[in-house]
Amino acid sequence: MIPRYARPQMTAIWSSETKFRIWFEIEAYACEALAELGVIPRDAARNILEKGSAAEFDVAKIDAIEREVKHDVIAFLTHLAEFIGPDARFVHQGMTSSDVLDTCLAVQLARASDILLDGVDRVLAALEKRAKEYKLTPTIGRSHGIHAEPTTFGIKLAGHHAAFQRARHRLVAARAEVATCAISGAVGTFAQVDPRVEQHVAERLGLSVEPVATQIIPRDRHAAFFAALGVVASQIENLAVEIRHLQRTEVLEAEEYFSEGQKGSSAMPHKRNPVLTENLTGLARMVRGYVTPALENVALWHERDISHSSVERYIGPDATVTLDFALNRLADVVEKLVVYPERMQRNLDLLGGLVHSQRVLLALTQAGVDREGAYRLVQRNAMPVWRAMQNGTQAPTFLENLKADSEVTAALKPSEIESLFNLDHHFKHVDTIFARVFG
Repeated sequence: MIPRYARPQMTAIWSSETKFRIWFEIEAYACEALAELGVIPRDAARNILEKGSAAEFDVAKIDAIEREVKHDVIAFLTHLAEFIGPDARFVHQGMTSSDVLDTCLAVQLARASDILLDGVDRVLAALEKRAKEYKLTPTIGRSHGIHAEPTTFGIKLAGHHAAFQRARHRLVAARAEVATCAISGAVGTFAQVDPRVEQHVAERLGLSVEPVATQIIPRDRHAAFFAALGVVASQIENLAVEIRHLQRTEVLEAEEYFSEGQKGSSAMPHKRNPVLTENLTGLARMVRGYVTPALENVALWHERDISHSSVERYIGPDATVTLDFALNRLADVVEKLVVYPERMQRNLDLLGGLVHSQRVLLALTQAGVDREGAYRLVQRNAMPVWRAMQNGTQAPTFLENLKADSEVTAALKPSEIESLFNLDHHFKHVDTIFARVFG
């Protein structure tokens, strides 16, 4: 985890202190169930829960024990016994290390998911507010980076809102996928521990029960989880790239907020760079980079090996911490985004009306001109305007060219041609789109 791109609430989930506390809870809840089943004394289970709950685990001491015994769970249990005393002999009965490790990871990923969902909700709120603010603000739609037809800035943002609604659904599903508990013992047969212990621990931790845990929880669950994070990261990048393009000097339809005293370049004092969205692009690459190792973790030897373990010690904290930071940075960017409607209108007018070419094409076909002929007529009158724009020379507008073309006016009256250049036509279904997105 890189502190520069981390928020305390998420990093706390992955701290050693939190991990050891969850390990203790798993062990204590298992003891509760064992006591109910008459396997261990009730007083022992109560003593384990009370003394362990009050304990302050010494991370440095556990690490020191691990350096000697070369086993992290044994090191923890050795340290835990110092607080509990003789009743510590009842801890970890019938369990294997993976019962603790995998169930703990499930708890951590579930908690991380909740924070990520809060981040998505913040992005959704920001996008909804700004989309409604610019619902009918005309701007040019681009395909292949080239002016296409008019749209509104609100529709642009509404599209991203819909994408983050899907992101939320994916995260909810990913959370459910990965939040499973396994307390089934060596090779997962429950030979030394009753399945009712697993059920009790799962209920206490807010998890579901893993149907078949060989000795570990199957890693297809984790692969699906990290894949979902990768898709969300890509959605972040998609919006970040849009903002970066809109901030280019030649476009400048929107830009990141530039605070008082902020400096854009060490060499050029005039610079106002899209550094936040560029950063988001980089962070998205990192989160996606964790997907492939998660997929490769699915194939393990027989009932278990630990080739997945080292991978997850990296990607569990790093992917969730990075995505959490990115979501909240994106929300900041959207909330403070500076929008220039006048520049949008200027860019919309840049091609002298060419953005209405499809309306003219359709009108000609409806007036009886075959499609190939109509396309030829429209393109013939469009290209001089395009060339004049490229050369920076004065030339008649697209509308003027059409009205001067006898083949066009043979099919359409001048007033009919003029009516095809009305922006309102493009926005007549904005309410329908917004109703689909925002309800």
